[in-house]
Amino acid sequence: MKSSHTARPDQNWLRALMFTIFGSTALVVSYFQLYFSHLGFSPAEIGYLYGIGPLISVFSNMFWSMASDKYKTVRKVMILLLGGQLITGILLANASSFGEVFVLVTLFYFFYYPVYPLSDTMAITTANKYGRNFTSIRVFGSIGYAFFALSIGYVLGSFGSEWTMWICISLAAVTLLISFQLRDQPAGSSSKMDLSGLWAILKRRDVLAFFGCVFLLAMGHRMNEAFLTITLKDLGASEGLIGWSLLISSVSEIPIFLLLSKYGNKYKELPLLTLAALMYTIRLLFMSISHTPAAVVLIQTMHSVTFGIFYVTAVRYITRLVPDNFRATGMALFTIVWSSSSGLLSGTLGGLLLELTGRQTFYLTAMSFALASLIGFGFQLLRTTTHRST
Repeated sequence: MKSSHTARPDQNWLRALMFTIFGSTALVVSYFQLYFSHLGFSPAEIGYLYGIGPLISVFSNMFWSMASDKYKTVRKVMILLLGGQLITGILLANASSFGEVFVLVTLFYFFYYPVYPLSDTMAITTANKYGRNFTSIRVFGSIGYAFFALSIGYVLGSFGSEWTMWICISLAAVTLLISFQLRDQPAGSSSKMDLSGLWAILKRRDVLAFFGCVFLLAMGHRMNEAFLTITLKDLGASEGLIGWSLLISSVSEIPIFLLLSKYGNKYKELPLLTLAALMYTIRLLFMSISHTPAAVVLIQTMHSVTFGIFYVTAVRYITRLVPDNFRATGMALFTIVWSSSSGLLSGTLGGLLLELTGRQTFYLTAMSFALASLIGFGFQLLRTTTHRST
């Protein structure tokens, strides 16, 4: 093991990468919708634009992550992806018609989504190499999200939504520069990647049950995420208040990340995942009956006991289910389920649902997905507990 002095540059550059990458998430996930609204697109069209990225990312996540596993490099793949984001971001800044934006957003997401499972893979391997906890690196993503959620909100509130893409370009350029300073950390296993071995893992009942419950929970989460800023805007919130809403949610997850980093290993994954699904069900129920921006902002504090608990626990569960030599691919599969496939359906169907039936029905539908996930995780927990006691 290297000394902490030698390890520090590896971890600090990776923390800086997390800070800017998840800062761009605040922009892409939350403010892109306002930018598309500024261009004059309808909620249904915005839903299509939100959904097409996750559709293409189903293939891009697997393509880039399997390439990373095959060639044993995350850094070089990351540089290619961030370079692609920068170029497509510049093209998007000069597009205005729905057709142009649709094509360019598709290309942008091809480079955008795979960055997240790869950065998590790098964080896991770097943390393991130096005997640290993954969360101690990942928490800087939450800090970056909080910082940029608020600052971007005020910048766009002062200068207008037309600046959205130029902020995106700036963040991509800075993140690309940081990526050149990263160092690849080889996984613990040097065995050759065998797709038949991956298929054997994916056929296991516990793996299928986990991904099924994650998909259901993701549907509720993504529906709320995709149209939160639109909901706040419709309720009369300013860009500044929207920024505060995003800040509150991201800041609230930081103490949970730190607590789970220190004490999380004392608790089994399935009870924590069941608790997160219960909190998501309650959170989305509250969203369905809220009628003021202040109420929505207050509900955002529940991000801590929903996403905060779920994400760290799910990543921990995956590292136990999937061997080291499939780690990047395993994280890509998780991203496909959590972001891509759910994002496609929540964006396209959610946009139509919001436009045709209204906000209350939209959020009650999101709640029903979280409730189904709660039942699924609860059943797995009960089955595991019963099996252990017999």
